[in-house]
Amino acid sequence: MDETYIKIKGKWFYYYRAVDKAGKTIDFYLSEKRDKKAARGFFEKAIASSGKPEKVNIDKSGANLAALTSLNDYLPAEERICVRQLKILNQIIEQDHRFIKRITKPMMGFKSFWGAQATLIGIELCHMLKKGQNAMIPTLSPWQQFYALIG
Repeated sequence: MDETYIKIKGKWFYYYRAVDKAGKTIDFYLSEKRDKKAARGFFEKAIASSGKPEKVNIDKSGANLAALTSLNDYLPAEERICVRQLKILNQIIEQDHRFIKRITKPMMGFKSFWGAQATLIGIELCHMLKKGQNAMIPTLSPWQQFYALIG
């Protein structure tokens, strides 16, 4: 799990992303702030869509650690999420950010939060299809799967 920055109306927003150890996208979340509340919202969304992980690798962000600690407070000891704060283990997601940045950087920012969110959903969907995630019919190309999903 990691976050990166996205510019909207000249202001930096935080784009949380999570990938598994195979590099497949688990979930993503755009937030105005980088705090415990935003990180917890992302973790709850990711857990609701993909299930509770055994281990989570994060960087040295205090907000992410605080959010995971608060989630663990409500779980029994045997069900708690193991939190590892090691930069070297976060390189899979740092490499995955490259794809998002390659597309959003030339845009020089978005004009609205809603527009940024809609565009990022489309970019993530295309990237997930290229990585072989959510393959509906193996004979369809990624762009055909994209149109089948949105059409």
